[in-house]
Amino acid sequence: MSEPVQTPQTANPGFAPRIFSGIQPSGGLTLGNYLGALKRFVEKQDEGIETIYCLVDLHAITVWQDPEKLRQQTREAAAGFLAAGIDPKRSILFNQSQVSAHAELAWIFNCVARMGWMGRMTQWKDKTAGKNAEAQSLGLFAYPSLMAADILTYQATMVPVGEDQKQHLELARDIAIKFNNDYGVNFFPVVEPIIEGAATRVMSLRDGTSKMSKSDPSDQSRINLTDDADTISKKIRKAKTDPEPLPDSVEGLKDRPEARNLVNIYAGLSGLTAAQVIAEYAGAQFGTFKPALADLAVAKLSPITTEMNRLMQDPAEIDRILGEGADRADAIAQPILNRAKEITGMIRSRPSQSSGQSRG
Repeated sequence: MSEPVQTPQTANPGFAPRIFSGIQPSGGLTLGNYLGALKRFVEKQDEGIETIYCLVDLHAITVWQDPEKLRQQTREAAAGFLAAGIDPKRSILFNQSQVSAHAELAWIFNCVARMGWMGRMTQWKDKTAGKNAEAQSLGLFAYPSLMAADILTYQATMVPVGEDQKQHLELARDIAIKFNNDYGVNFFPVVEPIIEGAATRVMSLRDGTSKMSKSDPSDQSRINLTDDADTISKKIRKAKTDPEPLPDSVEGLKDRPEARNLVNIYAGLSGLTAAQVIAEYAGAQFGTFKPALADLAVAKLSPITTEMNRLMQDPAEIDRILGEGADRADAIAQPILNRAKEITGMIRSRPSQSSGQSRG
């Protein structure tokens, strides 16, 4: 796998800087989604770079979903994006299945990528561990190819991701490189990961070695963006810790996963670094630190919860926003897809369109 470099603005000369990222609407949004994704998505709106954000419902159905629940969860995730501060006028927000270019380009990439690449994906191994891999859907196995299509159908140059998605992004880079080499073009950019912030990977409140997940059977393991203030406070106060006070340096958190997780959450919510949090609370017991963290979490998350609840009272408005976003996304994606088809030798029955960022 190719290693990501750290110069996203210059690594793809000839391609306009563009950010793409998405979240799977297969369950409620959590604090992990907020700190690891939504908060950073909102911040990227102010950097003068085009931002495209997607609810990846095609990825969701790689495992069976109740249809009505999936529709509800997609709207709820959209409400979470909007409540967190995504402005649908400054960013493009839509659900993946409304833009057919994602699935069409994914098929082309299925023919570029190799089985061995997919089989080496850590998430595939994790999701099939102890299970009959042959009983899993083909879509789950090919998930990373669709993720590459999500990104490259917009010729996106940067993707804000958590550490757990880094390998998938490296695969997207490999697919872009192989496509360009196979067809002798410079058409798809070699996308760069943006991995930044103190809490890009938020861990479970019950186990500091496991990622906070909406699929965890214990609701006490996570903070949901739909939790009320009292619930948020209680979950943090009951979060697993160790008996030692907070250390006087970040290095002192090395073998203390639960303590490190709570310090990172505080840092992510406050905008401080972990070192600054430690400097403020060095020597404090968790009986002091947890209430401070609970108050901070309630102050930051309660307004989002309130706004999400308001938005969910008007699902037609959410659908309208997603529909408008899909139209804007499709206007970018179709010319890029059409050019990709031409490059691969497909005959089209209508005149070719070209994208201002397309090269080939």
